[in-house]
Amino acid sequence: MDNQTGRVKPDLFFMKYIAALFTLFIIGVVILADLDAIPSSVRALYDFQYGDKLGHFILYGLLNFLLTLTFIRPLPNRTSNRVALSVGLVLALAVGVEELSQRYFSARTFDLIDLSASYLGLLVGGWAALKTKNKR
Repeated sequence: MDNQTGRVKPDLFFMKYIAALFTLFIIGVVILADLDAIPSSVRALYDFQYGDKLGHFILYGLLNFLLTLTFIRPLPNRTSNRVALSVGLVLALAVGVEELSQRYFSARTFDLIDLSASYLGLLVGGWAALKTKNKR
């Protein structure tokens, strides 16, 4: 617990663990989508107009949020903004490559709006991580 604010600070190991698990979850979702093997119960979660766009926004935003918070703490000699920018750019590159790769899978289609929703999620997730970090 932080004596100044009275809030419980998440342990760095716990943050790394959650970030790693969520990263693996995202990779699993991408692989299942590439194989057209996403269960119908999961598809039902976003089976509404623009549901897939909302999914891109939330999943990639949460991924950036978790990874940015995870990397800010062990790199105290770098500014939080620099860490957030670095994490965000690496994720943006990975997300862009993944979206472009969909052209090579029969079950997938490249969609610029999906990519835009993903990038917007990355921006909001990084911003939220910086705001959360600055409150500590």
